[in-house]
Amino acid sequence: MKGKKLKYTVCIDAVFMHQKISFADAMRKAAKAGYEAVEFWSWWDKDLGQIKKCMEETGLQTAAFCTKFVNPGDASLREDYLQGLRESLGAAKELGCPALIAQAGWEFDSFPKGITRAQHRVSLIETMKRAGEMAAAENVTLVIEPLNLLVDHPGYHLALSEDAFDLLERIDCPNVKLLFDIYHQQITEGNLIRTITAHIKEIGHFHAAGNPGRGEITEGEINYPGVLKAIAECGYTGYVGLEYMTEKDPVPGLERTADEILI
Repeated sequence: MKGKKLKYTVCIDAVFMHQKISFADAMRKAAKAGYEAVEFWSWWDKDLGQIKKCMEETGLQTAAFCTKFVNPGDASLREDYLQGLRESLGAAKELGCPALIAQAGWEFDSFPKGITRAQHRVSLIETMKRAGEMAAAENVTLVIEPLNLLVDHPGYHLALSEDAFDLLERIDCPNVKLLFDIYHQQITEGNLIRTITAHIKEIGHFHAAGNPGRGEITEGEINYPGVLKAIAECGYTGYVGLEYMTEKDPVPGLERTADEILI
């Protein structure tokens, strides 16, 4: 986005969730609102050729999307996870996408198989070590995302920032970083600016939404201008993804966000 200190991306699957329009038309609306990049959750249910054509038409970049949803905390599924990653890396190459979003897995999937939390963690670390090597070979960054347990994702394996940064240290791959979701971490622990500035070199992507309600970032308790200013002052060069949800026409909200909040 021209004139801004940070780079921003619109999560199409979130922001346009309630709009009955095609994915390509949603991309065009994001571009019309002044944004230069998009991201999304799943790639395997989308027409990548159509996305690529729309990128060429609008000048949009694809900033990030998710790897296939296989539990990396289950060692018996490791090869399935890595195969899904291999396919996701192929999609990233096709779209010129620099980052893939990795989940840490749900313990309610692990526990019925007799996998303890500690065993889940061991498998997660080993899987991500191998995943990191695969991604590095394609010049792609993997970003692991903590999620809040209180409101949206009970049973998920990774919530606390301290726990997540410890996980990165144990994985020990320079291209495996953290996706710091400002909305999720506000619910989990707060203390946003202190945590972000202390660990900015370990963060590869940000997500943003208003809290409570996961609505537009012009609303709620999070001081987004202050948080974004702190991120910019750290010299962060990656993307900040708008991953909020709205039932309104998203374009006026995206334009208002750019005018009032984004720096």
